[in-house]
Amino acid sequence: MFAVSDEGTAPSATLVIFGATGDLTRRLLVPSLANLMRDGLLARDFTILGVSFEPGDDLRLRETLGEFCQECGPAWSDLQSRIHYVEGDFLDDATYAAVGAKLADIGHGSAGFYLAVAPKFFGEIAERLGRAGLLEERDGAFRRICIEKPFGHDLASARALNARLLAVADETQIYRIDHFLGKETVQNIMVTRFANNLLEAVWNHRYIDHVQITAAETVGVEKRGSYYDATGALRDMVPNHLFQLLAAIGMEPPNSFGAEAIRTEKAKVIEAIRRVKPHEAEQYSARGRYGTGRSGETEVVAYDAEPNVDPAGSTETYVALKLYVDNWRWAGVPFFLRTGKRLSARDTEIVVAFKPAPYALFHDTAASRLPPNIMTIQIQPDEGLSLSLSAKKPGPRIDIVPVDLAFSYADRFKVGRSTGYETLLYDMLVGDQTLFQRADMIESGWAAVQPFLEGWVSGGEVETYEAGGAGPAGADRLIGREGRAWHRLG
Repeated sequence: MFAVSDEGTAPSATLVIFGATGDLTRRLLVPSLANLMRDGLLARDFTILGVSFEPGDDLRLRETLGEFCQECGPAWSDLQSRIHYVEGDFLDDATYAAVGAKLADIGHGSAGFYLAVAPKFFGEIAERLGRAGLLEERDGAFRRICIEKPFGHDLASARALNARLLAVADETQIYRIDHFLGKETVQNIMVTRFANNLLEAVWNHRYIDHVQITAAETVGVEKRGSYYDATGALRDMVPNHLFQLLAAIGMEPPNSFGAEAIRTEKAKVIEAIRRVKPHEAEQYSARGRYGTGRSGETEVVAYDAEPNVDPAGSTETYVALKLYVDNWRWAGVPFFLRTGKRLSARDTEIVVAFKPAPYALFHDTAASRLPPNIMTIQIQPDEGLSLSLSAKKPGPRIDIVPVDLAFSYADRFKVGRSTGYETLLYDMLVGDQTLFQRADMIESGWAAVQPFLEGWVSGGEVETYEAGGAGPAGADRLIGREGRAWHRLG
């Protein structure tokens, strides 16, 4: 790992952004960099080199990116003077010669290459960077590649992409980004688990009944119809975002907080996910696609009426899975995952449901059923954590009700304005791969969902659910077969 300065500032470097005029760069990357500049975490000579096919120059790019930095304050004024531009085709080797010349002119030596581009360009850009010698690390300078999801669209394509990357760069140079992992609550999962002995003592199959992991959205496919229709909810969210949350909840204590120690324990969890057979896919999953309905006060169209969507297709906008992690800690504990669009609330959370206390003591009381203890880790929109315990309701009878012990990040800490990318960009610049996926993690994730992709090819039901609702009825049946129910959205 390359050293951070004593002040915590990242080393001098240039961030080369392929796709510099795109939505991701404007809305998230550059505001995040301005926030890092505001907090004094970027070197004073840090620079940005944008690469795109659109005609323009340094000034034009600064003006384009400035549209999303109106609230960045003085940090943006400081950052924009360091932005440079190279116009070129991603598939033309001349573009990489121009990038190399510009980097030599800037003179840092160290550079990160952020691929904010369509997935079809990932392998192409990496190979051309390699051919141009731009990934060679010399004289203590680093060269790193940062790649957005989706990393492949199935197991075979993920393996092929990994092979292309590893042919031109070392694993230590590759940063497969998952923006969920930049959120404070996700990073806090390990601290919550491993710094609180009373939790770790019961974090196993003896005391936990099941785990629910939810990523619900109120929006539809927006302007991404052509991409989403070829992808679907499972490919878009499960082998990356949701499996990373599952790994954080399920991992064993690492022997240190070093990047490789943590990633190795996470990789073990993903590898231990039970591989169902393709013919079992319908038994362990539920799929749906949104119909007409309301999003807030607005009437919205069904998925098959969205632009650039095949109305006769079977792409799912909602998926729920029942999975098992076959290891000693989690033997027999079901993990229920669900994600979908056009649902009733924007809600990303992890719910850990503990087994109920023995009922014998309360069988002669008014308590008809003891409520289970529930821990809820809220990731967005309001980051926090709550624990539901049982308490006696005031009155002459023994009437037991759940009560919540709750913690909110916004209430406890001064939380600044952020995009969630700040931590990830900073970690890439300082060389910390803790929050980034390794090649084996990517491939194990795809191996776990591959049977569902194969099983669904032969058919099965994709239910229509009302936009603005809780999802398809099949998801309720999936979790309800043994008397469980989904945690309410929102």
